Amino acid sequence: MRTAKLLTLLLAVATLVGCATDFADPLAKVNPKIGSGGHGHVFVGANVPFGMTQVGPTSITQEWDWCSGYHDSENSVIGFSHTHLSGTGCGDLFDVTLMPVTGEVEYGRGRLGDYSTGFWSEADRTKEVVEPGYYSVPLTRYNITAEMTATERGGLHRYTFPASDEASIILDLVHGGCWDRPEELHAEAVSDTRIEGYRHTYGWANYQKVYFVIEFSKPFDKFEPIGEDNFYFRLHFKTTEGEQIGVKVALSSTSIEGAKRNYDAEVANIDFDAARTLAADKWRKELCKIRIWGATEEQQEIFYTGMYHMYVAPSLFSDVDGTYRGADQEIHQNPGHDTYTTFSLWDTYRAKLPLMTITHPERMDDVINTMINICEEQGFLPIWHLWGWDNGCMVGSPGIIAVADAVAKGIEGIDAERAWKALEVSYMHDIRGGKYRKQYGYMPNDLQQESIAHDMEFAIADAAAAEVAKKLGKEEAFAYLDNRSHSWLNYFDKSVGYPRGKSSTGQWREDFNPYNASRINNEYCEGNAWQYLWLVPQDLDLLVECFGGVEQTIEKLDGLFTADTKMEGEDVTPDISGLIGQYVHGNEPSHHIVYFYTMLGQPWKAADRIYEICDTMYSTEVDGLAGNEDVGQMSAWYVMTSLGFYPVEPAAGKYVFGVPLVDKAEIDVQGGIFTVERKGYSEECRYIQSVELNGKPLERNYIAHDEVIAGGKLVFVMGSEQKCWY
Repeated sequence: MRTAKLLTLLLAVATLVGCATDFADPLAKVNPKIGSGGHGHVFVGANVPFGMTQVGPTSITQEWDWCSGYHDSENSVIGFSHTHLSGTGCGDLFDVTLMPVTGEVEYGRGRLGDYSTGFWSEADRTKEVVEPGYYSVPLTRYNITAEMTATERGGLHRYTFPASDEASIILDLVHGGCWDRPEELHAEAVSDTRIEGYRHTYGWANYQKVYFVIEFSKPFDKFEPIGEDNFYFRLHFKTTEGEQIGVKVALSSTSIEGAKRNYDAEVANIDFDAARTLAADKWRKELCKIRIWGATEEQQEIFYTGMYHMYVAPSLFSDVDGTYRGADQEIHQNPGHDTYTTFSLWDTYRAKLPLMTITHPERMDDVINTMINICEEQGFLPIWHLWGWDNGCMVGSPGIIAVADAVAKGIEGIDAERAWKALEVSYMHDIRGGKYRKQYGYMPNDLQQESIAHDMEFAIADAAAAEVAKKLGKEEAFAYLDNRSHSWLNYFDKSVGYPRGKSSTGQWREDFNPYNASRINNEYCEGNAWQYLWLVPQDLDLLVECFGGVEQTIEKLDGLFTADTKMEGEDVTPDISGLIGQYVHGNEPSHHIVYFYTMLGQPWKAADRIYEICDTMYSTEVDGLAGNEDVGQMSAWYVMTSLGFYPVEPAAGKYVFGVPLVDKAEIDVQGGIFTVERKGYSEECRYIQSVELNGKPLERNYIAHDEVIAGGKLVFVMGSEQKCWY
């Protein structure tokens, strides 16, 4: 125990030394409840950065806004689960749920307002404590205070009980609820303090396998399986007033033996308070990678909460010895790097993963090598990988974009030729409409649902892969990919000025309506023609040609923000949220659009819209996000935008300027520290007048990735004039 506490102290000292001496502790600026209301869907509980476990409360309600298991509008708790998703548009997990109780209870999820229907309790949210790495709340039904903290692969609980001869902790293995269904559940007492078992379920992860070890600080008097199906297991105790029972849990995707190894390595020899301190220090270290000054208190809270939300995932998936469950469902030995999961790639390829190539190159090689392994195991790069399975959610082939971006930037530790093979097999694959692109040059709407959305995302992936082909000298592949990256031109109908559905015989969709965002028989995904018109980050120059010039393109872009906010059609998804005209900030296909103003020579319009988006789409309230957090992308947009630049074109190795929101930022990079400064800013002087890099004028609208990671100083000189400085 002394060793664990000494390690905690040393880590804390090292972390604080790593931050600037005049920089306030960023943990104090994190508010994990931002996004816990509205449609934010964020995880609320205890975890460490990129950890396998997310330990926190799970509620009765199983509706869309409870995808993470928690919503600020409702305070029920059916237990504290060890896995949760954060910011997703679909639910799953909630594995290995523990619930402290007293007295007789009914076994089931229960109904709100009726304690006779289950063992749930209301939580006293007025006394709830939510901090990076720690969660606590009183359960009013039982007069029990629940606390929890986490390690990478484990969770630690501390329950303070009243005096009771009927105190218990229920192990609930069934309640993934509507999000999954159990296939095989098992738990057994191997001693009077330890439970071991597993949970195999079908859900968003097609056949998820979770193994666990649970150790109690006090021997239980009885281990009681409940019912014929053994969905619940009750551990009986007798407690005195204020007595605390500790519970330590470790998970694994491979086996009970793997969970045991994880337990021994991470939680066996550390007490609750030391684990809480260590978790906080790990968060502090991550948050200190970017240090900002000269922002308002609200901006700082949004910024550092955003960083916190970004680092919930990707999630560690391998055991402490490197063993992991592959996408082929085989158990693989240590590949020489950590293995990850929770790849919400359609969302995160846009800003979150590119930002990690700046701040986490030492982790990104593991992430990308994991994706390459997945490709070799399942035959194509991941789409939406979750606990060993690809659920195929969303459109296109975003794994191509993520891998290509990292390889094009030269992230060390990635075998470029091996990565290329994964890119090649994925962009030539027939799945998800790929065969139609090879046959017709585009995806016909009579053969492929969401044809335009799929094709346009594939085109972005082709452009990204083309950058790698060029880097590696693969001329034939480059020519093929470069040509195919313009496939969206097949949909652009000059007579209407939008991408329009086209059949396999070349016929335009007759009932075209740019406001149609129906989820039924439509060419778009979570959007309409207004948003998908601009989904060409690789091809703005060609879009300009389609409109007949820059002036006409800007006029159309202006119209995006001033159009009617209506969404028409049957069964329009609530993911379309955060509207300014037809610009949809609550969903990812719009995230790069505002930066087109800079690329078109009117950066002051980009600045005006960025200020508007940041002021109206982000706040410190529980509904402070315009849409789903989407595993960190919504926050990554804010974080990168605050620094003054954004990765518009994947794998191009450059970041387009917007406008900085802080007076100064320091980013830890490979070459040392990259500093961003904003000089002369005021409410009147809100536009960029000039840009300097290391003391020299930068007369272009972007900064290169290599320039950022080399370290140095980027200075934005602000003023009142609406001008183009490049």
